[in-house]
Amino acid sequence: MSVAIITGSAGLVGSEAVSYFASLGMEIAGIDNGMRAKFFGQDASTKWVRDNLCRSIPSYRHHDLDIRDAEGISKVFAHYGNETALIIHAAAQPSHDWAANDPTTDFTVNANGTSVLLEATRRFASQAVFIFMSTNKVYGDTPNSLPLVELETRWELDRNHAYAERGIPETMSIDGTMHSLFGASKVAADVLVQEYGRYFGIRTACFRGGCLTGPNHSGTQLHGFLAYLMKCAATGTPYKIFGYKGKQVRDNIHSSDLIRAFHEFFKNPRAGEVYNMGGGRHSNCSMREAMDLCEGIASRPFQSQYINENRRGDHIWWISDCTRFRRHYPDWKLEYDVPRILQEIFEQNKERWRGECSTLAKEMSSAS
Repeated sequence: MSVAIITGSAGLVGSEAVSYFASLGMEIAGIDNGMRAKFFGQDASTKWVRDNLCRSIPSYRHHDLDIRDAEGISKVFAHYGNETALIIHAAAQPSHDWAANDPTTDFTVNANGTSVLLEATRRFASQAVFIFMSTNKVYGDTPNSLPLVELETRWELDRNHAYAERGIPETMSIDGTMHSLFGASKVAADVLVQEYGRYFGIRTACFRGGCLTGPNHSGTQLHGFLAYLMKCAATGTPYKIFGYKGKQVRDNIHSSDLIRAFHEFFKNPRAGEVYNMGGGRHSNCSMREAMDLCEGIASRPFQSQYINENRRGDHIWWISDCTRFRRHYPDWKLEYDVPRILQEIFEQNKERWRGECSTLAKEMSSAS
């Protein structure tokens, strides 16, 4: 049985990959040490996802391991050796707000951790396919220099611009821009993944994601736009909007659509590839538009707080151009749009959210 090693296996992308590739008959080695709760608090814990995977997928083996632990990672890779056919690296510190408070941890997790995994791949599984979950933040705030037009509910790109029809391609420069410290650490990892492909011939790909989302996302204020927005709508929690009049635009890709893209690359891999990956023109929304959708799905008024200052390095408008990936893998197509994504997030999480609210209410009552 071939093996897939998946880091961040209890996170949004990792857990979707675990379920998908296990369904293809692969043995799964999941690496996840629960750092999301350390980054964002217990509300963002992925323990519930990890427990579901361990309980429901017989071929899943969980390794509670930090990706910066070179010795521990080497032991896992050495154990599986040439049986390893696929590595999906989805573990990360994912928030540019959090990174500013602890740049060293952010860089060591995102950059050093990626280095550890690439070197383990080269030493023990050089024939495997290595897929890295990168980010559109590698482009920094360069997209904010695009000619944007303010509409009633969103910012939109001038329709005469070359990117207007399809979105932003991989040819946009990553230089001379404010990345945020998170973006800088992901640039380092992204370039390293490319280099292991070009220098050592390992079949690697960087998927530069926009907003990644789905029902397995443990959304929090600092990371997880749609999942956290839907949670706020369902529980009556006020949501903070940071700048740009709430009209900032994101494309959103469901984790299922993303993992099917990974599978296409796995079936016919290349070396040192880079792909922008998101919902594109098919699946995007502004914050205002998303709040209206959440309010309708949850059937309760949405509570929000507007903060005039935007996050440093944040994008005003981002829509991914996935043309390059579609040209290489024409069988891949998006299945989800934003309304369907939000409805699924709500339906699959509403009972868990109610349970969390009940627990919190009891704790507050006992404390008083």
